[in-house]
Amino acid sequence: MPARYQPATPGRSPGYSLRARPGGSADAETALGLPGDTDAPGAPKEPGAPEDPEAAARQICLRLLTLAPRTRAQLADALQRRHIPGPAAEAVLDRFTEAGLIDDPAFARAWVESRHHGRGLSRRALSTELRRRGVADEDVQEAVEQVGPDQEAATARQLVAGRLGATRGQPPEARVRKLMGVLARKGYGAALAYRVVREALEAEGAEIAGELTEPDPDISSEGEW
Repeated sequence: MPARYQPATPGRSPGYSLRARPGGSADAETALGLPGDTDAPGAPKEPGAPEDPEAAARQICLRLLTLAPRTRAQLADALQRRHIPGPAAEAVLDRFTEAGLIDDPAFARAWVESRHHGRGLSRRALSTELRRRGVADEDVQEAVEQVGPDQEAATARQLVAGRLGATRGQPPEARVRKLMGVLARKGYGAALAYRVVREALEAEGAEIAGELTEPDPDISSEGEW
């Protein structure tokens, strides 16, 4: 039975409930071959479980998913580190995917919602984080599309507004550099960062026209800053 997805909440990572819909919990455990409460964190292991690769893999995956959501690739890496044979690992991962306990597209959507609204990360930064966690490119693209260009620019403006006061009294060039650095660390491109920072300073009455040159939009923020 597919597990229910729990939306992200402030200060908490996105996750999935390991509880199935009402009436479906036992069916999910049966489908996964789970021995019920013995798989809860801190519960004693089944006798002989380490000698059964699939049983060991089930316990590893369930414990990791109970702590935090994981992608299939992350779980596969964990099983490999624990020397679970490939066929046994794949069989268990397939069962968890079919049961809805592994759902990379849902993981990616929740990750984008949490990290963009919670930390202000750009689309580019979000894509990089998801790919590092083994999410497929098509799932990454679909998830990141939740954040449109207008939303990304609005978030960049909020980040700049939050740091603007700390730069008051400094030369315009220094203020631009520091505020663009804030956005660069969140993954925003040079052109968008420059435009947002300049708008904020000009709205404040700072005279920066003609003092600075707009960066090349093709230059990566990592390389330039």
